[in-house]
Amino acid sequence: IQHSVRDFVRWSASELGIELDFLGSGESEKGVVRSIRGSNAPALVEGQTIIKVDPRYYRPAEVELLIGDPKKAEDILGWKPTTALDELCNIMVEADLRRNKNNTSFWL
Repeated sequence: IQHSVRDFVRWSASELGIELDFLGSGESEKGVVRSIRGSNAPALVEGQTIIKVDPRYYRPAEVELLIGDPKKAEDILGWKPTTALDELCNIMVEADLRRNKNNTSFWL
């Protein structure tokens, strides 16, 4: 199953109650807050840019398509994925919210 970084960003934002518009293209693309619901993003305002492309993080030999194949883990370890990527994203955001609510350091 293939997903983009944009998918992951949308899922993360949605879990926080943020709806994004992606404007521009290529290195000029950015994610702008369209709307906010709930209280999980009190520092944000509509129209604010919260994510943008940064070429500093490109891989030296960037490829167009990266797709993992869990078959080897399944064959050798008997492991099968049970959590979809969007679910995993939501679990990660929920964990960050809990940690930050408790003022717990990321590096514990």
